[in-house]
Amino acid sequence: MSAEPNKAAIEETLRRIALPDGRNLVEAGMISDIFIADGKVFFSLNCDAEEAQRFEPVRQAAQQAVTAMDGVRSAMVALTAERKAGGAAPRPRPAPSPQPQPAAGGRRPVTDRPKANVAGVKHIIAVASGKGGVGKSTTALNLALGLQAAGLKAGILDADIYGPSLPRLTGLRDAKPQQLEDRILKPLEKFGLQIMSIGFLVEEETPMIWRGPMVVSAITQLLREVAWTDLDVLVVDMPPGTGDAQLTMAQNVPLSGAVIVSTPQDLALIDARKGLKMFEKVNVPVLGIVENMSYFIAPDTGQRYDIFGHGGARDEAERLGVPFLGEVPLVMAIRETSDAGTPITVSEPDGPHAAVYQAIGARIAESLAEGTAARPAPAIVFE
Repeated sequence: MSAEPNKAAIEETLRRIALPDGRNLVEAGMISDIFIADGKVFFSLNCDAEEAQRFEPVRQAAQQAVTAMDGVRSAMVALTAERKAGGAAPRPRPAPSPQPQPAAGGRRPVTDRPKANVAGVKHIIAVASGKGGVGKSTTALNLALGLQAAGLKAGILDADIYGPSLPRLTGLRDAKPQQLEDRILKPLEKFGLQIMSIGFLVEEETPMIWRGPMVVSAITQLLREVAWTDLDVLVVDMPPGTGDAQLTMAQNVPLSGAVIVSTPQDLALIDARKGLKMFEKVNVPVLGIVENMSYFIAPDTGQRYDIFGHGGARDEAERLGVPFLGEVPLVMAIRETSDAGTPITVSEPDGPHAAVYQAIGARIAESLAEGTAARPAPAIVFE
């Protein structure tokens, strides 16, 4: 393979992409910082929100042109559509039929826009947390394995663009997905799961210095441009927090529900509450809360210690009226097996810690089978 191209060579290629007004992409100043890693090229094109649909062919042409360059393994180009300061108001859209009636005070309920299904996937579950460091990724992987133990064909998508953990947690750090036709990626497989992560596409120590639109575009492509096959459920390990990635995922992907992961202490629960409220506001059902690092049992004495407090997530779930899915203890075995790429649900499937994840998986599988996950949240209104 030829040497990796530099930014100047990529910009020269993009000068050949003409815009409707006759300028090229470089002259128009539409190109963001170009990120290059391991033969993969990432950048975005900036345009006004009202012009987004018109510029989609330009985005496709730019992506194809860069992909065809010597030394480029693949290219990911996002279209960043932001309204310019002082721009005109957006054009009104036709109201849905029947038109929703105004609520009290002249307010209108927020309505759901259509969400395209993901090919090959029946249900999608987001595993989220209000903050990092609560063991969300370990929980997401073991939850996927727990759903598999409940008889479902499962997959997992690592959507944590800034800190992908799945390559290490699965022992697939050096693995690369196969590219099929039309830029579709074939997911890797291990433990019977179909697996995809941005970590398979860039080196582990490569920093992802991306703005929100690039993150959103990457997550969307990892979700929709992967050959998922006959999955009953796809578990999505979300980035921590309640930013662009979480909101866009909730608004544009047909989620069957969300699982919130928290530790017992009050500070973590405050952030978990924000995540839960975010999903409620976009009409995504919350399947329940998992209390991770719930308690510690000393291996030498068997004495239990509530290092981070205990029962906070259970109390919060009861207060908010959502299911409490279970308590996962803080034990060395979970950390050691995760670091080794052999999660506890695989390495010790008959052990007590695997049983916790399996029970959580069974509860969620039951909710999906009963259709309780499809119940809409209350209508949210705004001024």
